[in-house]
Amino acid sequence: MPASDIHSILTALERSGSNTTSFGENWSQGRSAFGGLASCFAVTAMRHLLNSPQPIRSLMVSFIAPLPPGEISVDARIHRQGRNVTQASADVISNGTICLQAMAVFGNPRAALKVSPDYVFQPRPRDQGLAFEANAERLPNFLQYFDGYWVGGGQPFAGKLDRQLTMWVRHRAEMTSMPVERLVTIADIPPPLILSHYHKPPVPASSLTWSLEFVIPPEDAIGDWFYLEYYLEAAADGYTQQAGKVWDESGQLCALSRQCMVYFE
Repeated sequence: MPASDIHSILTALERSGSNTTSFGENWSQGRSAFGGLASCFAVTAMRHLLNSPQPIRSLMVSFIAPLPPGEISVDARIHRQGRNVTQASADVISNGTICLQAMAVFGNPRAALKVSPDYVFQPRPRDQGLAFEANAERLPNFLQYFDGYWVGGGQPFAGKLDRQLTMWVRHRAEMTSMPVERLVTIADIPPPLILSHYHKPPVPASSLTWSLEFVIPPEDAIGDWFYLEYYLEAAADGYTQQAGKVWDESGQLCALSRQCMVYFE
């Protein structure tokens, strides 16, 4: 019986001598694992290879094939380890098939000119939002492992195209010991915003590629809650592009997200 919460699933991978773990149906969306969890399999395995802790600076993911529930393995390797920067990659494998490939850059801090982000942090209060569980029948099962509030438009199947989504999210599991994985999973929660155009499911949609740039080391994020603001940039021919920003609850900009997604009418 696979562990259910994300911390247990990733801890099993971290402690495994064969780089394996397993997950259940509740973490699936359609035929595949929630992309944030699948990406964390790669992140955990790459992070485990580091000689000493280094903050992650960027993560690039290609979702190659559906990752079904059950046992998975990860083949991770370091390609170059310099004085300050380490570059690594990982393949997430199920039943002999590579389902996800990822590359990550880890880098030590250095003395350098600092230019602060010029994005304005103006979150809407959580108590004015719509809780995830209030719209549970239209949302994937994996959201049961998170507390969250929609505090703007962008909800799937609202029947009105909304180019912007804003929400507050936190893990229900204790993730303090895994700050990178905590942020990676949060950053992948927003669905394709194109789904807000449709009135009812199903409209199959999934990520093809994902890039996440870390503005601060995830270890420096303050609090449990994160505020997400995502924007639909374009959609045509069954492909859509969206970008997003993730803040911690103190107002620090933590990460910048960009995804190419596919959707089927």
